[in-house]
Amino acid sequence: MTTSTADAPWWTDRVGYQIYPRSFADSDGDGIGDIPGIIDKLDHLADLGIGVLWLSPVYTSPMADNGYDIADYYGIEPTFGTMEDFDRLLAEAKARDIGIVMDLVVNHTSDQHNWFLNAAKSTDAPLREFYIWRDPAPGGGPPDDRQAFFGGPAWSLSPETGQYYFHLFSPGQPDLNWRNPEMRAEVYRMMRWWVDKGIAGFRMDVIDLIGKDLTTGEIEEGPYLHEYIQEMRREALAGEHLLTIGESWNVTTDTALLYTGRDRGELDMVFQFEHIVQGWDAVHGKWAPKPFHLPEFKSVFARWQETLSKDGWNALFLNNHDLPRAVSRYGDDDEHRVDSAKAIATALHFMKGMPFVYQGEEIGMTNAAFTHIDQFRDLETLNLFHEWTGQGMTDTDFIRGANANARDNARTPMQWTSGPQAGFTSGTPWIEVHPNHRHLNVAQERETEDGVLAHYKRLIAARRAHPVIVHGRYDAQLADHEKLWAYTRSLDGTTLAVIVNMSGASVEADLPPALRVTGQDLIATHGPRGALSDRIRMAPWESVAVLAA
Repeated sequence: MTTSTADAPWWTDRVGYQIYPRSFADSDGDGIGDIPGIIDKLDHLADLGIGVLWLSPVYTSPMADNGYDIADYYGIEPTFGTMEDFDRLLAEAKARDIGIVMDLVVNHTSDQHNWFLNAAKSTDAPLREFYIWRDPAPGGGPPDDRQAFFGGPAWSLSPETGQYYFHLFSPGQPDLNWRNPEMRAEVYRMMRWWVDKGIAGFRMDVIDLIGKDLTTGEIEEGPYLHEYIQEMRREALAGEHLLTIGESWNVTTDTALLYTGRDRGELDMVFQFEHIVQGWDAVHGKWAPKPFHLPEFKSVFARWQETLSKDGWNALFLNNHDLPRAVSRYGDDDEHRVDSAKAIATALHFMKGMPFVYQGEEIGMTNAAFTHIDQFRDLETLNLFHEWTGQGMTDTDFIRGANANARDNARTPMQWTSGPQAGFTSGTPWIEVHPNHRHLNVAQERETEDGVLAHYKRLIAARRAHPVIVHGRYDAQLADHEKLWAYTRSLDGTTLAVIVNMSGASVEADLPPALRVTGQDLIATHGPRGALSDRIRMAPWESVAVLAA
C-alpha cells in the first residue's frame, strides 16, 4: 500500500479493464457473452496494454441480477462456459501478463444457493444462521419499514417458517449473516480456493455493507466492518501478492484510510463514488442528474488524491457496469464524441492511482437511446419504473432519466465490428446493440491513427514508461476554472503538466507558474505544444500533457 517506488506492489503501474461477460463477446451464438468469447478477445486487451482484468461474476447463478446473485461460488454459470474454460482463460491471460481479478460478492447470495435452501427449511436448520431472519411485526407484515436498494421492502416472507429474511437488494438476493463465524469461515475457504487456482485478486462487491447491525440501524460502514475485513485478510489473503479492491458507495475521505491505511493492512484500494453522486439530485438521485459542474467534480478528485497521497491507492474510474457511459455523462457524445472521449481519458489517466477502463470505453461507446421500458433488462430499472410510475411519474420522464443514468447504458453489447449485431454475436443479443456500431466499433478504431483507441494506448503506455505518472505527487491547478481541468504531477525533480479543456468551447486562460513547462508532449490532441507559457488557448475538448525536460 505504500507509494514508494522501491517496494511498490506489482500492480502499481498497471491499468485495469472491466469485463461484463454477458455483453463482451459471444462465442456460441446464443446472444449472451461467454468465457470462450473473452479468450478470443484477449489479444485486444494485450494490444491495449491492460495488466489487470476485473471479471464481473461468472459463478453459477439464476441471473436475477445478471450474476450478482450467486448460487454456487465454486461453479461456473453454464451460460458463460465451464470451469475448464475459466482455467484456460487464466492461463491465456497469464501468458499475456494479465492478472484476473474476480468479483467477490459476499454481502448476499442467491436464494437458490444451497446455503439458503437449507436455511429456509426450518428455524432449526443447520445453516439457518447463515442468513438474517426476523419474526413478523406485531399484527403481521415485515419486521420494520426498511426499503431495498432495488425498490420495495427489504424483508421477504419465507413461507416454510413464517419468518422474514433480510435483503438489501432484491428478494432473490438474501443477505448473509456476517455475525456468524461459521459462515465467515466458509467464505474464507471459498476465497482461498480461488486464490489457489491462480487469480490475481478480488474486487469486493458492496463490501462496506457486511458489517451492518440491524439492531442499531447501522447498515453502511457498520460497526463490525473493519473487524471482518481484517479477519478476511488474515484468513484468506495473508502472504499472497493479491490485488484487493473494495467497492463502497459510502466511504469518504474521512473513512478511506480505515480501509487502505498502511498500518491497518485491509485493502489495497477502494472504489469510491463521491465524484459520481455529487452529480445526483438530492431527492431522485441518479434518475434526475444535476448539470455537470467541473469545479466541484475536480475538487472531489483533488481531495481523494491528497487523502491517499501517502497511504493506499486511488482506483480511478468514470465507467463501470452500474454507471452511464462517460462520454455521454461528462462529454459530448454527438459532434465532439472523439475529442471529448480523449479529453476525459487524459484527465483521468494522468492522476495517481490505477485507472480502470470499462469495456467499450476505449472506443468511446455511448449511452443507449431506448424509447420504451421493454428495451431495458436491468432489475433495478424495471422495479423502480413500476414503483415510480405507480406514484404518478410519466413513462416519458422515467425513460428520460433512465437513458441518462440507468445501468443498462453500460450493458449494451461491445461493438466489435460494423456488421450484424456489432460482431458481438451471430444470434439475437440479450439486450439490443446500439445502432451507432455501424460507425463506432473496434475494427474501425484499429484503422484510425488518431482515434479514441489509439489515444488510450498512448495513455496506458505512458504510465508504464514514466514513474512520475505512477508515483508523482498530484497538485491541482486552476481549481476554480469552469472549463479547464489542470494539474501537475511531480517526482524527484520531474514535472508533468496536464491541461484538459472539458468543454465544447474554445478557452483562453492565464497559467500559473507551476504549469509553465517546456519538454516532451506525452499528449497533444490538437497539435504540438512542447512548451506551455504564461497564457494558453485551447480548442474545444483539447487535452495536453507536457513532461518537463
